[in-house]
Amino acid sequence: MDIFSKCTMNMGPLGRYADQSEGYFMFPKLEGEISNRMIFKGKERLIWSLNNYLGLANHPEVRKTDAEGAAHYGLAYPMGARMMSGQTDYHEQLERELAAFVGRESSYLLNYGYQGMVSIISALVDRRDVIVYDSEAHACIIDGMRLHFGKRFVYPHNNIENLEIQLRRASKLTEQTGGGILIITEGVYGMSGDLGKLDAIVSLKDKYNFRILVDDAHGFGTMGKTGAGTDEHFDVQDKVDLYFGTFAKSMAGIGGFIAGDKQVIKYLMYNMRSQVFAKSLPMPMVIGALKRLEILRNEPIHRKKLWNIVRALQNGLKAKGLDIGKTESPVTPVMLSGGVGEATQITYDLRENYNIFCSIVTYPVVPKGVILLRLIPTAVHTIEDVNYTIDAFASVQEKLKNKHYSEEMADISAV
Repeated sequence: MDIFSKCTMNMGPLGRYADQSEGYFMFPKLEGEISNRMIFKGKERLIWSLNNYLGLANHPEVRKTDAEGAAHYGLAYPMGARMMSGQTDYHEQLERELAAFVGRESSYLLNYGYQGMVSIISALVDRRDVIVYDSEAHACIIDGMRLHFGKRFVYPHNNIENLEIQLRRASKLTEQTGGGILIITEGVYGMSGDLGKLDAIVSLKDKYNFRILVDDAHGFGTMGKTGAGTDEHFDVQDKVDLYFGTFAKSMAGIGGFIAGDKQVIKYLMYNMRSQVFAKSLPMPMVIGALKRLEILRNEPIHRKKLWNIVRALQNGLKAKGLDIGKTESPVTPVMLSGGVGEATQITYDLRENYNIFCSIVTYPVVPKGVILLRLIPTAVHTIEDVNYTIDAFASVQEKLKNKHYSEEMADISAV
């Protein structure tokens, strides 16, 4: 068989809808300034699908710093991987400031969060070790574990009783192999918005010997009294061994970092293949990240604005009888009942008739029969945006109950 034959025979669970959905439901193009309102298909829409939590993407000081950094250094400098020719004082400064902000001894920059997480896992564990992880772990965690030659045990999402069962299994196995145990969880789960039970997980350290790695992509900058993350929210920073954050959410940039004890970070510096063998984070992004971190530390007003919008949106949706699950973070899922056809019709209705653009998630990402519309509030949204959206979603839910939406895919050929 020609290896390329699968490209036409089986496009995969998402690719199977490519012909009908590409450019509208998948790979849509949002144009204009990054804000609460942007242009989609030639019309202004109210946007709820950007991870620009603190509104820093178009903050005047951030834009100015980004432009100055690009003008002074260009996008190529430093040229090469950190270990070979890509090290600068600014990279080291950002690492020191990040470590201090999240309450750790040391940190190391990652050119991309996704591949950084893959390499962190690959570098930390060998075939003697056991990974124990949450069933709703992000794709970057799953891909990292695919490189692991040892055992891994999964526990149902946030089920601490079952986690303890898996820890007993892992402990018994590592007694034989001489390896260690790594628990991997998330601080904020990006689809459901609920929090990993970090307080309950770290309390198990009294009974079991393990280390914990927390992916806090959505929690960094949004959670905790200073925005230092979900472990700060739970007051367990001293018990979380490795803290992973990205710049793609609250920092409105590219890249990420891993923070922890100095010796562990030193080990990762020399063993994360995605960093050893890939180009250093370009200087304009480093300079820009320093400015973003400065604003995050010194201007809590942005986080306050975000949470005012979050509370108004989530409380308003619940008051209208909409199901937003167990979210405890800015991530706001609205869960409805229906199939892919109904999900398509609802999304089309929201975009074309209500001018609301949000992300849609269906099976296989969520169970069959569930439609998840994910709203991402930001500091640049307004209370008027919130009230309009609440009324629109209440109307959509009523239409769904009255079987207004057909089971057929929306005809978007004329769009």
